[in-house]
Amino acid sequence: MAIPDLIDRQFGIHGQAMQLRSQRMALIASNIANAATPGYKARDVDFAAALKASSNRASGSPSTSFATALRYRVPVQASLDGNTVELATEQTAFAENALHYRASLSFLTSRIQTLTTALKGE
Repeated sequence: MAIPDLIDRQFGIHGQAMQLRSQRMALIASNIANAATPGYKARDVDFAAALKASSNRASGSPSTSFATALRYRVPVQASLDGNTVELATEQTAFAENALHYRASLSFLTSRIQTLTTALKGE
């Protein structure tokens, strides 16, 4: 059995999910940072589509999957200067993404501790 297959079997999609969630956090942070930039178009990623593409080995890396799943956010009420960032929406998306990131991190930490304990024979 190849090492990548063994890692996938032990950790599932959580490693890929964390990488994608990290990229999404950076994207949302960029949206927030540009909230006052005239003409800035807020973007987000279709996370489910990116994760599905990332888990398909033929599609390449999570970075490639992330880039193909990028979408522009449709604002509820666009500003007069053409900026589509809605701060409340971005903050909510950031908090939700951070929560999911932390859940994957907790799973991986627990899994690694279990494997370490098994290897030590405790």
